[in-house]
Amino acid sequence: MKCRHCHAELEHVFLDLGYAPPSNAYLSKEALRAPETTFPLKLYVCDQCWLVQTEDYTEADELFSGDYAYFSSTSQSWLQHAARYVEEITKRLGLSKDSFVIELASNDGYLLKNFVAAGIPCLGVEPTDSTADASEKIGVPVLREFFGEATATALADGGKRADLICGNNVYAHVPDINDFTQGLRIALKKGGIVNLEFPHLMRLIEQNQFDTVYHEHFSYLSLTSVSRIFAQAGLRVFDVEELPTHGGSLRIYGCHNSDPMATKAVVLAMLEKEKTFGLQDLSVYQGFQQKADKVKNDFLAFLIEQKRAGKSVAAYGAAAKGNTLMNYAGIKHDLIDFICDAAPSKQGKFMPGSHIPILPPTELAKRKPDLVIILPWNIADEVIQQQQQVLSWGGKFVIAVPELKVLA
Repeated sequence: MKCRHCHAELEHVFLDLGYAPPSNAYLSKEALRAPETTFPLKLYVCDQCWLVQTEDYTEADELFSGDYAYFSSTSQSWLQHAARYVEEITKRLGLSKDSFVIELASNDGYLLKNFVAAGIPCLGVEPTDSTADASEKIGVPVLREFFGEATATALADGGKRADLICGNNVYAHVPDINDFTQGLRIALKKGGIVNLEFPHLMRLIEQNQFDTVYHEHFSYLSLTSVSRIFAQAGLRVFDVEELPTHGGSLRIYGCHNSDPMATKAVVLAMLEKEKTFGLQDLSVYQGFQQKADKVKNDFLAFLIEQKRAGKSVAAYGAAAKGNTLMNYAGIKHDLIDFICDAAPSKQGKFMPGSHIPILPPTELAKRKPDLVIILPWNIADEVIQQQQQVLSWGGKFVIAVPELKVLA
């Protein structure tokens, strides 16, 4: 296999999680009787450009189907994050009714609805029908396509170059990262800004966040690798922010290479921070498998111990990261009774691989489990606040990543 960015031969395995079904391929009851397709879940690191990437195995349209079940608006904290961003970037760029904003992977309109409310023209690019339908119902216009050079060219030819192109947690999801980045350049006005948010590879390694590895994530990104990818496409990263979202993310600000925005000192500081951490040192990557295995083994041993003690165990949040953790650990219905999730699109279905049933959150009060595993650990505080009732019957909340911890 060759690197998706620089085409160097990939020789170094970063993480091998065996075989698993796609993490968002939730199953109906009828589908449980059919064979389930699994794919290798293995990451390589390129020792030339330092892009971490999944092993080639499938196409994006096999992962992001029309009935895609992830809806961004399910999380209140994420909605608040999006609203704050829109308010801040509108002021920073002076966006108005004469501006044009494009969001890539606009999902259910969770972010663009704020631009619509402010009277700022916008367009979402979203390939999944389920989320695009939800977006259009709240007045957000959507182009139902995967974004890349061809889509960007069509937009530009139609006079739809953007003052702002934003994308939250989409850059890691694209199989052809060079084509996508060329699309950014083509669809961006001269003087315009690209904002991309993505989980920071440095935090993934630092905090043992191996459960954020899943098939929909083709790339695991650092500022080092993103700066190189942007440069090849004629773009430049001129500013960067560290965010707490998704266990630690970066928000980068990009522009055309010839635009006058000065590259801020914080960009050079982050590049140096990544180098000091070891993101250009193979030993940092080659030692990660052992850390992931410890998290997995500790969690599995904990669940077996609870089962032997006669405790009832449920989970909250049918998140992709939870599927990665449970499928790698081989956890099934015998160790976790059920999973609650607030998204109606997931309720009544079953987790891929483990086949654990997904139920509405009201089931917690009915069944009163002794322990509730919070699978999306990055929003643990939000879940505990929403589900305080668990404490009333003596129940406790638990997270497994970055290390096993009983929270309350």
